[in-house]
Amino acid sequence: MSGTLFIVSAPSGAGKTSLLKALVESEGGVQVSVSHTTRQMRPGEVDGVDYHFVDVDSFSQMIGEGAFLENAQVFDNFYGTSEAAIRAQLEQGMDVILEIDWQGARQVRERIPGAISIFILPSTQQALRQRLGGRGQDSDEIIERRMRDAKSEMSHYGEYDYLIVNDLFKQALGELRAVVTSQRFRLGEQSKKLEKQLKALLS
Repeated sequence: MSGTLFIVSAPSGAGKTSLLKALVESEGGVQVSVSHTTRQMRPGEVDGVDYHFVDVDSFSQMIGEGAFLENAQVFDNFYGTSEAAIRAQLEQGMDVILEIDWQGARQVRERIPGAISIFILPSTQQALRQRLGGRGQDSDEIIERRMRDAKSEMSHYGEYDYLIVNDLFKQALGELRAVVTSQRFRLGEQSKKLEKQLKALLS
């Protein structure tokens, strides 16, 4: 594989999606994987761009065929990442980001041990609570449930290679970009890219 597979996880409300969007827009050669899902398409979404929308029977068939790197059921819907699509992108030299939770991350590490994992944290519980509260339309009960879910997710930070705190957005984006860039200069990748140059230098 020429490209690097990145796993990025974070609790809801940590700003992960915004960071990844900004990273892809500012950094060439990297893209976020498009997952399969059985949930209904929402207004404004595009099949193949936001998700690959499939029915439950098709999704079940893909599970039976071992087509997913990882898959999970969230409430009444299923989500999964196509292994063939990921490997094809990596072989083309593209760096690919999987935006998944800690359970999906464990599944992916078993299939692709060389994946680089990054966990994004909020700066404080207060900041997280404010983000989860949104526009103030949710009840305290719902916000507390979201906080419990977020704390559960954050408890798995120790399973990841890198930790980034999203306090100042530009700083967090710079740190995320640094992790992605550093992987491109690993010995294995550079020796392939610089093969002719290395031969010339050592001849």
